[in-house]
Parts: sequence; structure tokens; C-alpha cells
Amino acid sequence: MRWDRTGLLGAALALLLTHGAVAQPASPALVTRGAALVNGIAGCGNCHTEKGPTGADLPGRTLAGGQVMEEPGLFRAVATNITQDRETGIGRWTDAQIGRAIREGRRPDGTLVGPPMPIEQYRQVSDADLAAMVAYLRTVPPVRNQVARSSYSMPLPPAYGPPITSVAAPADNPVARGAYLAGPLGHCIECHTPMGPRGRDWSRTGAGGPPINGPWGTAVPRNITPAALAGWTDAQVTRAMTQGLSADGRRLGPPMGFAYYARMSQGELRDLVAYLRSLPARD
Repeated sequence: MRWDRTGLLGAALALLLTHGAVAQPASPALVTRGAALVNGIAGCGNCHTEKGPTGADLPGRTLAGGQVMEEPGLFRAVATNITQDRETGIGRWTDAQIGRAIREGRRPDGTLVGPPMPIEQYRQVSDADLAAMVAYLRTVPPVRNQVARSSYSMPLPPAYGPPITSVAAPADNPVARGAYLAGPLGHCIECHTPMGPRGRDWSRTGAGGPPINGPWGTAVPRNITPAALAGWTDAQVTRAMTQGLSADGRRLGPPMGFAYYARMSQGELRDLVAYLRSLPARD
């Protein structure tokens, strides 16, 4: 049975999340699925765990926030504490409030979560996977870490869209599953797609993204369409994602979450490569 079919318990918990009811304790299987997502393809710690100059996690700061991401003239974003600390994290939030913050970008106090949190992608996370992520976040040990508020020079929208009632799992084929991994769950295409005058230029999905600034310096997401990967084997694409090594052996740098992607299953990696191969070639 594939993990995207978490069964009746996952569906029931997702229903509770959607309608704001008090959820019952999650099953170990649901927590395990959530751990695989949060610590794997979703790479939540890639932003929410503070990093040193080499991109390595700072000890004792797992998911405790504090990492600063800046886009000059647009925002200075400080990743929030998403541990179960009741004062500085999300320990007081209900399951429904955590789910709404992830998928709709709305905090319990009604304020909007701003970039670089990829809410446009997360709005498509399935009900079952959202329930699993929330179930796992409930198990994250509290870390007391009060972080600064993010600041935005750009206007934020009043909302990212209407309230979400339900999202189904992706179709059961490699390309559809890979698109779901690269989009809603891993938001790979969020980083690797260029910006247009009104946001991401989805007509050039995967053709390379704008520079990303952080403690590692400035990184420019590369073209990951078949135009750039034509000479790469599937094994080399997988190695680049999980080990940070290019086809020619060059070391790739942060903020690509290699350590997170290395925890993905072999099936997930095959699906992700199948999706990348299916993209229109863009120079």
C-alpha cells in the first residue's frame, strides 16, 4: 500500500483538520508518514532550522526557527519556531490551526504568512498528507526560541485564495506522483522557475530560478528541465538531489536540501526523476 493512501484514520484526521474539530491522538503510522514528509521531500528544516555558514544545522535548533532569508527591496523573512514550545512555538495551536497555516498561510491570529513560505504550492497538499505532517509536528520536542518578526516591503495579498475544503491524493502514475513531490510537497519548482512581472513564470517551469540569499551567500537555482539534464543519467540526477554532486562531480551548494532528499524512498526518487524528464525543455 502506498503512503499516499494513509487509510481511514488519515482521512478521518484530515476531516477533523478541515472542520476545526479536536483531533484524537494520531496513529504511529500517521506520525511515521508525517516524519517522512517533514524530514524528507518537504525539507521543513531547510528553512525552519537555523544554519551555519556551511549550511549545516545548528545543534539544538531543530525546527526552532531563526533562519533569516532576505530579498533586498522585498522582504526580510525570519523562519518561525514550529516546535511544540507553548510560548515561542506552535504548542498552543490546534491541529486545525497548524493545518491552516501550512496550506492556507493563515495564522491563528488571522495574519498572513509571507514569502518565502510556498503557500501557492502547499495549497495543493493532500488532506491525508497534511494530516500526517500535523501529526508529526505534534511530536517535535519544544525548543524555547523567540525569533524576530519578518518584515515586508512588498504588499502581501489579503489571502492566497478561498478556504480549502479538500484536496485528493495525486493520480497513481509516476509522472503525477513526481509532479506532486516536486510541487506541493517539495516545492522544487518554486525555486527552479524564473520570476515574471506578476510572479512565477509557469510557462517556463523548471528553467532556473532567481538568486537566493542566505548564510551560504547567493545561490542561483539551475535549469532542471530536459534541456539541461539531457546528458545526465537518472542515477546522476538522483545523486545530485541526494548527495549534492553534479554529473561532472562538482559539489553543489545550499540551500538545496540534499540531506532531506537523501531520506526519500527509492520509489519517490524514481517518480521525481520521471516528472523532471516530462517537463518541456527550456533553455
